[in-house]
Amino acid sequence: MTQTINKSALFNASCFALITTAFSFSISAGTLKALGDDLGYTAEKLGYLNSLWFFGFPIAMIIGGLIYHTIGPKKIMQIAFLSHFIGAALTLFAIYFVSDLSYVILLASNLLMGIGCGCTEAACNPMIADMYTGDKMNKMLNRFHMWFPGGIFVGALLSELMSSLGFSWQSQFWLIPIPALVYVYLFKGKTFPKASVEQASSLSANFKAMLTPLFLFIFACMALTAITEFGPQKWTGLVLESSGAKPMLILALTTGLMAALRFFGGPVTSALGQTGVLLTGAVISAVGIYLFSTQTGVMVYIAAIFFATGVAFFWPTMLGFVAAKIPKSGALGMSIVGGVGMFSTSIFQPFIGSWIDGDIAEQTALGLTGTELDLAAGQATLSTMMTFPIILIVAFTILFFWQKGKKPAVATAH
Repeated sequence: MTQTINKSALFNASCFALITTAFSFSISAGTLKALGDDLGYTAEKLGYLNSLWFFGFPIAMIIGGLIYHTIGPKKIMQIAFLSHFIGAALTLFAIYFVSDLSYVILLASNLLMGIGCGCTEAACNPMIADMYTGDKMNKMLNRFHMWFPGGIFVGALLSELMSSLGFSWQSQFWLIPIPALVYVYLFKGKTFPKASVEQASSLSANFKAMLTPLFLFIFACMALTAITEFGPQKWTGLVLESSGAKPMLILALTTGLMAALRFFGGPVTSALGQTGVLLTGAVISAVGIYLFSTQTGVMVYIAAIFFATGVAFFWPTMLGFVAAKIPKSGALGMSIVGGVGMFSTSIFQPFIGSWIDGDIAEQTALGLTGTELDLAAGQATLSTMMTFPIILIVAFTILFFWQKGKKPAVATAH
């Protein structure tokens, strides 16, 4: 007898799981400078903390994608909850009971949070695809992915509100377990859809498709689109604090606009095509980061609008390109591309931290101090980050002419 699947409850639970991911991102980004100042960590050490979050994410995402058809989404989400909850608990312990072990505990907690977030992606994406078909599936997947920038938007506003009301930066981390408790409650006792075995039986075809020049090109580009998006966002609080704009409001504006653009982004892709969207995004994001690196005050908010518009479609369009142009790579191919995006972001975090430390030392040598020092160093680091979208402009120009006139490949059955 077929058991009834409560699609609405499962979908809502998935959204709260993604909100947990977003909260862990936005709260840690907003409190990064305070954490470094109070615990005495350099920007490079903060970069290693960031990198563990981004490292755990792709590892869990790829492994979860490989075992999804074997153990199903329920068990993967149980792992996600344990990782989210234990990770949040360790973070709270490390920042409230500061000791020589706090840094090691924070490394472990960031890794666990990243694993929980990766498990969420690995379980919920195919589960939603198994629950819905056709246009409904695309609609629900888009609405699911809207909650990463949407959750960052909510988390950033809550963080700013708590700061304005006089709450300590440590207290903001109590927000992270809340959506985790909600999604585990919503998932409790529900019947999950059976995992399709079609993709599991064609792993050899998936790997063969992933060894093509087009997939390897997209693989490399994804590494740069991800760091273009997440690099400036993750370091918002530290880099933009002295710009005359409120960092958490910048983060809220950026992610709120991204969520809106993703929700209503279908006509844009239809008009420009996938390669046109990617190339245009690279140009606009380069302008946004340039404005971040040169402007202060109200103009920083204008920079945020350019930046958000530029990066908004990177992630879904890259995954959509793989699905449309390299369909034989299957769900595994999409997981690999998504995974390398997070993995590259992990690798670059300590580099960004060391750039900040180096720029601070350089500007100190020039005699700058206080707010002027922080502003000059932050803008110098953002100027260096412009390298990523500039390379993408060249790469996506090549991709645009490479794929011009080519029709989408014929997809295999899901």
